[in-house]
Amino acid sequence: MSRMMGLFDLEKHFAFYGAYHSNPINIIIHIIFVWPIVFTALLLLHSATPICDPSLLGFPQSLTLDGVLRLNVGFIVTVVYALFYICLDKKSGFVAALMCFSCWVGSSFLAARLGPSLAFKVGLASQLLCWTGQFLGHGLFEKRAPALLDNLVQAFLMAPFFVLLEVLQSVFGYEPYPGFQARVNAKVESDIKEYREKKQIKKNKIT
Repeated sequence: MSRMMGLFDLEKHFAFYGAYHSNPINIIIHIIFVWPIVFTALLLLHSATPICDPSLLGFPQSLTLDGVLRLNVGFIVTVVYALFYICLDKKSGFVAALMCFSCWVGSSFLAARLGPSLAFKVGLASQLLCWTGQFLGHGLFEKRAPALLDNLVQAFLMAPFFVLLEVLQSVFGYEPYPGFQARVNAKVESDIKEYREKKQIKKNKIT
């Protein structure tokens, strides 16, 4: 039960990811690039073999005649992400879920329009550009390795939701519950302090 509760502990997840993204410029870079990574990842997954006919689940036949919407790996990933975000926080999670499905639908139509070969090239080029931008953000501004190097699954799951919450908090002052931001900030500051102390100890040992 405790593991299950920990899985849906938004404060814990947000603090973990926030400790690797405290620099304002790095945060802006991630806001720009994270959701395009989601979109182009689904673009790359569009060519995967469909699991079943989408029309069987109620999708309009007009959308499925040319195999545009495919219930494949990309669709499963979309559902998993959407449900996970809703479990973390119903309001912002619902917004994130809509964005996930929008990315799936949009990437599906783009892939169908471009064709398999061009869609793959566009998706791959976009992934390289976005990931390069993020790594530069960490190297030049954050001065800390990306979160994925410490927890790959958590980093990939939380990245889209993290940047969405950052925007909702900054623009609309949204909090999943009162005191959320203050509690997260305290944990982030504690983590960063611990990281810097460990880094300094290693540096002292070398010198």
